[in-house]
Amino acid sequence: MWRERDTCPNRHRLGVQVPTARRIYDASMTADEIKRLLNLVPHPREGGSFIQTWRAEEMIPHDALPPRYSAERAAGTCIYYLLEPGTFSEMHRLASDEIFHFYAGDPVEMLQLAPDGSARTVMLGSDLAAGQHPQLVVPKYVWQGSQLAPGGKVALLGCTVSPGFDFADYEAGRAEPLAREYPQYAELIRMLTRS
Repeated sequence: MWRERDTCPNRHRLGVQVPTARRIYDASMTADEIKRLLNLVPHPREGGSFIQTWRAEEMIPHDALPPRYSAERAAGTCIYYLLEPGTFSEMHRLASDEIFHFYAGDPVEMLQLAPDGSARTVMLGSDLAAGQHPQLVVPKYVWQGSQLAPGGKVALLGCTVSPGFDFADYEAGRAEPLAREYPQYAELIRMLTRS
């Protein structure tokens, strides 16, 4: 089920000067400050805070989509997503692939439960040497749930979905059926579900 994606073939050319960027994220910023600056609001289903930053103007007609979609969809969507203590991304799955981008803050632990019965935890973050992922693809129909790593105070992520996100494609996970199907992760599943 899990295979590494090919890396991008584009490379920076040698000798090109890259301008020095000023620091955009101040590590001392609180979750409340980030939410205020980015206009984040509570996610109505998943938990955490979010704001949609892009929805493609181009629409994919229903008859051009796979049968799992009930109507036309935007070609893609993107959100900011923030986790802080006391919040988590509930176990859920989508009909589309979702790409997570780690922007700032503390690492995030993600549980993924695949349709073939395999499961894994993955750490989103900026510490590449520790095996953290600054970008991560969650394939369609993979159950996913996330929380801050222990001791974390805030994490700012981005999520890109294609075809674009629609609440009709969102399915919330239920603790006991998932715990029975993936017993090795039962405790974490119960922590990342609301029902």
